[in-house]
Amino acid sequence: MKRSVKILWRIFFGGLLFVILLFVCANFGLFGKMPSMKELENPEADLASEVYTSDGAMLGKYFLEDRSEVKYSQISPFVINALIATEDIRFNEHSGIDGKAIGRSVIKMGTRGGGSTITQQLAKALLGQGKSRTNPIKRGVEKIKEWIIAVKLERNFTKEEIITLYLNRVEWGNMYGIRNASKTYFQKEPKDLKIEEAAVLVGMLRGAIYDPVRHPKKGLDRRNTVLAQMREAGFLTDVECSKLQALPLITNYKKTEDAVGSAPYFRATLAEQLKDWCKNHTNEATGENYNLYKDGLKIYTTLNSRMQRYAEESVQAHMPEIQKKLNALLKVNAKGMWKGHEHTMDQAMAASDRWKEMAEDSVDEETIKKSFYIKTKMNVFAYNAKGYIDTLMTPYDSIKYHKQILQTSFVCMDPASGAIKCWVGGVNFKWFKLDHVTRERQVGSTFKPLLYTLAVKDEGYKFNTVLQDGPLTLNNKTITGTAGTMANCLAFSKNIGAWRLMSVVGPERTVEFAKKAGIKKDIPSFPSIALGAAEIPILQMLQSYTMFPNEGNSVEPFFITRIEDKNGKLLEEFHAAESKAVISPADAFAMIQMMQGVVKFGTGKSLSNYKIPVEMAGKTGTTDQYADGWFIGYTPELLAGTWVGCDDPFLRIYSGTAGGNEMALPNWGNFMRKVYADKTLGYGRMKSFAIPANYDTTGFMGDADFAKPVGTDSTDEDSGNGSAEDFITTPPDKDTVPPNKPVQRSEAIMPRKN
Repeated sequence: MKRSVKILWRIFFGGLLFVILLFVCANFGLFGKMPSMKELENPEADLASEVYTSDGAMLGKYFLEDRSEVKYSQISPFVINALIATEDIRFNEHSGIDGKAIGRSVIKMGTRGGGSTITQQLAKALLGQGKSRTNPIKRGVEKIKEWIIAVKLERNFTKEEIITLYLNRVEWGNMYGIRNASKTYFQKEPKDLKIEEAAVLVGMLRGAIYDPVRHPKKGLDRRNTVLAQMREAGFLTDVECSKLQALPLITNYKKTEDAVGSAPYFRATLAEQLKDWCKNHTNEATGENYNLYKDGLKIYTTLNSRMQRYAEESVQAHMPEIQKKLNALLKVNAKGMWKGHEHTMDQAMAASDRWKEMAEDSVDEETIKKSFYIKTKMNVFAYNAKGYIDTLMTPYDSIKYHKQILQTSFVCMDPASGAIKCWVGGVNFKWFKLDHVTRERQVGSTFKPLLYTLAVKDEGYKFNTVLQDGPLTLNNKTITGTAGTMANCLAFSKNIGAWRLMSVVGPERTVEFAKKAGIKKDIPSFPSIALGAAEIPILQMLQSYTMFPNEGNSVEPFFITRIEDKNGKLLEEFHAAESKAVISPADAFAMIQMMQGVVKFGTGKSLSNYKIPVEMAGKTGTTDQYADGWFIGYTPELLAGTWVGCDDPFLRIYSGTAGGNEMALPNWGNFMRKVYADKTLGYGRMKSFAIPANYDTTGFMGDADFAKPVGTDSTDEDSGNGSAEDFITTPPDKDTVPPNKPVQRSEAIMPRKN
């Protein structure tokens, strides 16, 4: 035999051996994990992680691929025919790999039909492979693995099972499965799809560029191409095809929401914490970090399902009413409020889906901007049964409209353990994703109890200590007014009272005390924090208030109790943080008494309308011209806080005279009324705040201690006179301070943020 022939045979057998070796290595996972036979015989979607309340109700799930499985009999034959005609005409003939299709693809350089069968595409989905266009070696390895799995699938499944599994796993845009796609684009089950509708969905499998909503022309062209291929495959006659191709492109698109249901804001925030947990914990079964969206974790929380429902119902009852007040003001003063803030609209347009989608389609910026001023049919948020209304509006006006919707946050917790019982982060998660529970806002007069507590703790002040009338200047800023007793000043939220106390304890000591009480946010040591100029998240404000009903101890809020794996094995258990003594039980009770005056006689007096059958205490808060309305209150068993305002603080409700009492307090009152009416929750056993042992009850606080002095002025913060700058008058010759009390100064007063 000639030497050249021997070389050719060696090359041939060597190449054949190399290919066989590649397939063997791939099959045994040397090029990456391969599904086992058990996994192929029992294929299933990644397991979603589930979130549960403390009373056993499921709040929701976290999943990567939202699939809703259907059986072969539940799929329209038009979908099956369209899929086979378009993707794999020899599907019923080959055994996973179509040699003819591969040969045709090679000869035609890929211009006429691809070589990838439906079974291969399913194999790729099971392997979770992407495209490696820039790496031919990796692409080749992926193709070998794909072929191996395709052959295994064909050996273990019938053709009907393969096509059903494929349609349940395949991706349509950002959703998975034929049922989700059918429900989203046509509002019907897969078995009810018409021929032309099936062609639309099958056409989308070639890429998002054929989405009939975002790209109607390309979607129509692709649909007609699918219909033509169905005709070529014998599924349609020429006449049927022509009639169907002449039909307009009609969809009934309605985006599905994967985060509706109970506590959606909580679940979104919880997900971020769980992702961090997963990064630091290894799944023993895989040797990799846990995956929140794949590993089927079970997360148990402190939330109570009924209390969560009551919180959401309370918000939905109150927010439409307070929105009416803002709407009335906008009719006469919208132009004035928006003046100087037009840039916020430019930022909002640039961040919108419309802008991003048009930019992806290479539309120039000027054309994109013009599109925002063209009226179009759309849905906008509304307080009705559907949660929206159909209207004709420009996209620009739509953005502005939604910015003028008032938002809210509401959280209730156990002040002794720190366990959070409910969490509402906004008025509607479908329309407004920002969780206001975690957002920082100016806290207004809800900060004042910390200042008063410090005066009681360190300066020996009592409820009947008389604070001197104004004017008083701190750092070249002057506030004046009629003060009165400590009890009176707190009950009616006298700014001159808080300003007077700030001159005594000073901003540095106040900030230090706030941190001890649980406020982690850095607060600049400016005198204006006495009036609530600092921006603090509601959870931190709630922690600072735990010391009042918790006998002087501060406890940090928490909301996860344990995490289990998919088999119920405990992975980690969480407990309440150890409480920290901040003030004495006696000082805590003294503050409770003064804060009871707020809801009995002062700015929170309207709370009596809710007929809550236990003692209550709390504090209202309002910032400059009603940009923010607050109420934080507690009973002997529960502590809750709520905030109301627009996302943009320059949108302000400055009509009315009740401040936080009117804006936020009804959320709290409605909720507590429902909770205490539900006897199955077990609250109401403690009717009154416990008096500390050895507490001196002589000279016990009475109703007269809260009476307003004759000739009182209108400088109450919660009557609508908000921030420090609203009380500036011409400075006197020198600062006026209580006798024998030092003045502590800072370099500057905190500027008001608009």
